[in-house]
Amino acid sequence: MSLCLKNLSIHNRNGDSLFPSLTISIDNGEIVTLMGPSGCGKSTLLDLIAGHLADDFEYSGELSLNDVDISKLEAHKRQVGILFQDDLLFPHLNIWENLAFALPNEVKGKQRKLKAMEALKAISLSKIADSFPQQISGGQRARISLTRMLLAKPKLALLDEPFSKLDKELRSQFRDWVAAELKAANIPALMVTHDKEDMPINGRVLNWPWSGNHA
Repeated sequence: MSLCLKNLSIHNRNGDSLFPSLTISIDNGEIVTLMGPSGCGKSTLLDLIAGHLADDFEYSGELSLNDVDISKLEAHKRQVGILFQDDLLFPHLNIWENLAFALPNEVKGKQRKLKAMEALKAISLSKIADSFPQQISGGQRARISLTRMLLAKPKLALLDEPFSKLDKELRSQFRDWVAAELKAANIPALMVTHDKEDMPINGRVLNWPWSGNHA
């Protein structure tokens, strides 16, 4: 699997570019970090890739995932998973129900809970299966969020400053765990951040303005 951006640029209706054209390829199991200040277009780039680009913006260039042009596909058909700085767990569902919600439709009936419980066991959180998001720690919610994303079987992961609300010690632990899980899932991942503490130890990093060819 791979994500390929070729001469990709985003601009507003007046024709003003958010950043110079970007060419990059990300292989399966690889995390690439785009480092840049707030307001430089990082999250807007993720919106474009995920299929949620606001009407205020337009883009030029090519966008493909596994050699398939996804630029014209509706968001739900792109099979892109997103991890935000907020966990976005459903407060009215308990933890196993939050995980089961992400499972593909072909997983039916009792199998949904079984798959959710297997996932919780794999991350050593079986004991919180019946708890609700507001009853568990921030670190636990973060782990549940990533696990939920992976249960949906995405072909690509987008990470939007996912560690920014964690304390320093927990951030380091969760960062390394996320990198390991994404590598094990063997999917490409693109992370955007303004904080160097978020960068995986062995990941590729591109600094603002990301100009040029980084394939």
